[in-house]
Formats: sequence, C-alpha cells, structure tokens
Amino acid sequence: MSMRARLLPALLGSLLLLLSQPVLASQVLTSIKPLQLIAAAILDDIEEPAVLLPPGSSPHHHALRPSERRTLQQATRVYWVGGSLELFLESLLSRHAGAQALIDLPGVQLRTALQSLNFQQEEAHGHAHHKHDHGLNDPHLWLSPDNARVIARWMAEDLQGIYPDQQQQLQANLQAFLLRLDAEEVRLHQRLQGLGDKPWFVFHDGYGYFEDHFNVHPNGIFSLSDEVQPGARHVNLLRQRLQQAGSSCVFSEPQFNPRLIDSLSKGLDVRRGELDPLGVDIAVDAEGYLRLLGRIGDSLADCLQTLP
Repeated sequence: MSMRARLLPALLGSLLLLLSQPVLASQVLTSIKPLQLIAAAILDDIEEPAVLLPPGSSPHHHALRPSERRTLQQATRVYWVGGSLELFLESLLSRHAGAQALIDLPGVQLRTALQSLNFQQEEAHGHAHHKHDHGLNDPHLWLSPDNARVIARWMAEDLQGIYPDQQQQLQANLQAFLLRLDAEEVRLHQRLQGLGDKPWFVFHDGYGYFEDHFNVHPNGIFSLSDEVQPGARHVNLLRQRLQQAGSSCVFSEPQFNPRLIDSLSKGLDVRRGELDPLGVDIAVDAEGYLRLLGRIGDSLADCLQTLP
C-alpha cells in the first residue's frame, strides 16, 4: 500500500473531526432561544448572537455534548437565566468570567413558582413578585415584558465593553427595541381584553409572567414542570375540571408529547391550541422577541375567542 493510501483515512478522519466542531460566530452566547432573541435586537446590524441549546431541547434537563462545552469556553459573554432553569450549566458557568445569570439582575421581578397544584394554594403562591431562594422562583422570567426591558437595558450597557466602537448603535438598537415592545404590549392588551374569564388549561407552569402581565389566568395546569408528571389524583381532578368547564381551550407545547392532553380531553368539548415559550421556529432578528410574545398572545386569543 502506498504512503498516500495509508495517510488518506487519517486525513479524512481529521477533516471530519474539524467539520463536526461548532464554530462560534459571535462573541455572545445565550443559553436559550428567548434570550438570544433579546440579544439579537440589541446587536442588530452588529452581529448575531449564538445560542447553546438546539431547537426543541428543554432547558430543564439538557445534557451538554463535548462540542457544546467547547462553545461555552470560547464565548466572551454567556447570558443564561440561572440554576433554577438550566441546572446543567450551574457548575460550568460558576467558573466563567463572562457569564451572567439574568435572574440576578437588579430590577428583574420574580414570581414564586407553584409548589403545589392544589388550586387554592395556587392563588396564594402564583402571583407574588418578590425575590426568594432560586429554587422557589419561577424561572420563565423572559415572558414578562417588564423583565425583557430590564434585560435589554442591561445587555446594551454590558455589550459596550465588547463592542466599544458600536456604542451608539447599541443604544439606538435598545431604543428601537423598547419602542417596538411598547407597541406590541399595547396590541396584546387589546387583543386579550375581555378574555380573562374564558376557561383554558396549559401543559405546565411556564406562563405565569405572561398571565400576570396581561391578566389572563388558566383554570388548570397539567404539571408543575415537564420533569414532574401529574399523579393519578391530579389527573382525575383535571378531567373533572375539564368536564365542569364545558367548552374550553387546552394548550400543548411543541417540546413535549401531548399524550396526556389527548387522554384528558378525549370526548370533551375542547379546542386545542399550542403555546411555545421558547420560540423554537422564530427567526433570529431585531423583532424576534416581539414575535415570541405575540404568538403566545395571539394563540390564546384565537382559541378563547371561539368559546361561547
């Protein structure tokens, strides 16, 4: 066998290894898509921020691949929610000088996560806006427009250290984002007005910030999180609530198997919808975050408006 023939497999293997390694196109990395969308608005016409989690992956129980670990190490800035959402990142990012848990930002308002699916306890726990231990906080903080404003302002300030020649562009992008967010917020308030009393149910406790902000609250939640499957007693209670509600809307999520929802709603007068708190298929651009909020609000309104 010639020398060339012996070397060819090794060369091909090296080439494939290089091609399989991700290239970080931006100095800014976010853990999840919604944070990428906010960062993209601030970095508009500067560069596109990268995102760590692949589409459809749940931040509650993602397992990092070696290539993703390298991506984390290469990033100058890493924006993540915090250990209450992305527990798999906690130990790694505690040693990353450029990492910021956005749950810790001054001005971010946190609601207490539900500790029980008892509906009387939900009223006591679900709407408080105070800082507590992160294990008790609802981590889906990006679904509050007010929190998005805090995050955007902080990013615009923080990124000046990485892009010193684009400070004016960063501030202009921030102001444009805030103006567009104000307009979308007004539109959604109008769209959802008068629908708060319609009966609807969601897959898991992931929309509390949106619900509180726009004053629309579900009649039931199937699970505290995607990691905790409801017990038989709660399943029976949900079935009873669906029956009592009569015509109602039930919302699934693209990340999770809707089998439970299918079985609960079988034979009942239920309209089906879908809510996506992660914006999996939303384009990454200056208006992506607005589309994320808008789709949730429009999906709710589209279904609730069909109810008698």
